[in-house]
Amino acid sequence: MNAELLAQKLFWAEVNSSPIGQISKEVLLDLSQAYEIQERLLLCHYERGAKFAGVKMGFTSQAKMEQMGVNDLIWGRLTDKMLVEDGGDAYLERYCHARVEPEICFLVGKEIDRELGLEEAMGHVEAVAPALEIIDSRYKDFRFSLTDVIADNCSAAGFVVGQWCDPSERLEGLIIEMHINEVVVERGSSSDILGNPWLSVCHASRLALAAGQALPVGAYIMAGAATAAVYLHKGQRVKASVQGMGSVGFNVI
Repeated sequence: MNAELLAQKLFWAEVNSSPIGQISKEVLLDLSQAYEIQERLLLCHYERGAKFAGVKMGFTSQAKMEQMGVNDLIWGRLTDKMLVEDGGDAYLERYCHARVEPEICFLVGKEIDRELGLEEAMGHVEAVAPALEIIDSRYKDFRFSLTDVIADNCSAAGFVVGQWCDPSERLEGLIIEMHINEVVVERGSSSDILGNPWLSVCHASRLALAAGQALPVGAYIMAGAATAAVYLHKGQRVKASVQGMGSVGFNVI
């Protein structure tokens, strides 16, 4: 396996919005090799000016784990170049085949450099906010294996964060809705995120630590999807609302 070459293929697929065939069809990868490719892929972005901004969690529902045949979460890295301003514009031409899903985002208030328990996690978070994640597989037809998606930075492409809220409130059982052009297209609950979104912070600390990745003050933690993802099309106004936390949105142009 040439991790550098595979990372370069994924990088240019992203930069050129031109999907490639599944890596797993060419090379047999294990999880550690897939994460090695992911790390090298991010180095390609860092070398061109992007900065580490946080992490995103994947497979945060039991149904998704069962669908993919795994028993643990996966994670990817966020960069500052992925951040879309709340109420701003996302340019569809920058993606291969983008989708969007509603989430909850945490803002790190105290550096996370070790695995945290639930109560400790709350002490390391400064604020929470409603959020939207734009996911975009760099593989043709949005088809991939587990190792493919990990190598491709877990389909990370963009994220939008709403107004920050006090993190002391309970986050279980909150109604989460996603609207396209003012029509509700998906509805779920914050409890669909691991039963309690705070657990995403715990898992983020564990998985990032295993990769030697600290989460500094100001880093974002995207907790994982609360509903199924929806394809994006030009002209859409996308909004997500989280009960008691307000809403967040962007335009697709």
